[in-house]
Amino acid sequence: MKRKIFLITLSFLVFLGVNSLVRGAGFLIYEHGAAAMAMGGAFVAIANNPTAVFHNPAGIAWLEGTQVSVGTTLIMPKATLDMPNANLIPHTPAYSNSYEAKKQLFYPSTAYITHKLSDKIVAGFGFFSPYGLGTEWSEPNAVTFPLRYLSTKDDMKTFVFNPVIAYKVSDKFSLGVGVAYIRSTIKFNLVQAVDLRLYGGSIYEVPTSITDGKGSGWGWNAGALFKGEKVSLGLNFRSGFKIDFTGDITLDRTNVPTTPISPTLTLRDLVPTGGSVATSFNFPSVFCAGVAFSLTPKLLLSADINYVFWNTYDKFDIAIDFPAPYPDQKQTFLENWDISTLFRAGVQYQLNEKLALRAGFLYDQTPQPTDTMDPILPDADRMAFTAGFGYKVGKFVIDVAGQYEIFSDRTSPNRKIAAYQVGGMNLGEGTYSTKALLIGISLGFVF
Repeated sequence: MKRKIFLITLSFLVFLGVNSLVRGAGFLIYEHGAAAMAMGGAFVAIANNPTAVFHNPAGIAWLEGTQVSVGTTLIMPKATLDMPNANLIPHTPAYSNSYEAKKQLFYPSTAYITHKLSDKIVAGFGFFSPYGLGTEWSEPNAVTFPLRYLSTKDDMKTFVFNPVIAYKVSDKFSLGVGVAYIRSTIKFNLVQAVDLRLYGGSIYEVPTSITDGKGSGWGWNAGALFKGEKVSLGLNFRSGFKIDFTGDITLDRTNVPTTPISPTLTLRDLVPTGGSVATSFNFPSVFCAGVAFSLTPKLLLSADINYVFWNTYDKFDIAIDFPAPYPDQKQTFLENWDISTLFRAGVQYQLNEKLALRAGFLYDQTPQPTDTMDPILPDADRMAFTAGFGYKVGKFVIDVAGQYEIFSDRTSPNRKIAAYQVGGMNLGEGTYSTKALLIGISLGFVF
């Protein structure tokens, strides 16, 4: 008898449809440096510390000596899911109508260094994580979470190594360019419903996980900066890149009985213990334009607009290789994301030589269509308010920032789970509500 695995859903590999650290703009992390973060991220036309490697590499052309900046951002999201029809789904015990994502703490960190090579040339290097995911629902392995067939837990990290060089064309204008090597990892958990009724069995819950998923890619970035007496203008472009992921898939067959179906075969034997998985993902290009205006010698205003070209994320293919005699599987998932636009504004008041006070605001449009929302990535439009300060003593500076994000409530069909369609009503439909608190800190040194 040929062994086969019958899956009610294969959408566990929507893991690159991603979750977010619960972020807007898909899963882009833009908090790189507390000074910029405190001003709502409106930093393209300022770029006056080593974090310019990320925000606008042309800005490092004005940095003296050797400068170092290290920091981290503490991200504390809170997400809830209300499913008004969940209790109508046939299940014992009855499903709840409300769920909470597990409380988690994320801390993407950064490190930057710049060194002046000559009057016109400055070199720099940055390490940061511009994309990241991480959602875990409160009942990750329980049979009481109705969307466990889509996702119970996911985690994605990217690490960028970015050397850059900047050239001061004149006393008012500079250019910068860099190359980026990206390393990414992924993990993913869900529960599969395996239908073995054809062989005299039943439908069994099989916890499934993706582990050791990894891949790498290359990209580049470039920027330009004009610094006038009162007005500065900046442009920054960070290229997209492609990651080819490979990893292992593991299936926990504990819930499948060892009932014999032939002299040499049991029901459990119909389910593989694991295999390998592969997919490719195109991360988007990002274009930013900014302006900064010195209203007074102490008061600085800034504004940025960002375009994130998520339209490259229209679909992706998943290939799963199981060992013989289990059949391999391949599936295509449509995502149809769109270009995302972000608006940022910031203000800085230099209270004295040592202390600078900052505040900002941002509005972020989600690129994700409602139809492709699910518990992996409950994304939505958001607004955020920011505030912070910078304190300088000699050659040492500390920057601190806080950011509070409010996401719009958004109702999703949760990919219209086939098993939950009753009388034309999608019982899996739910409304996601998300908020997040971020705290950033950066330490800077000038040698």
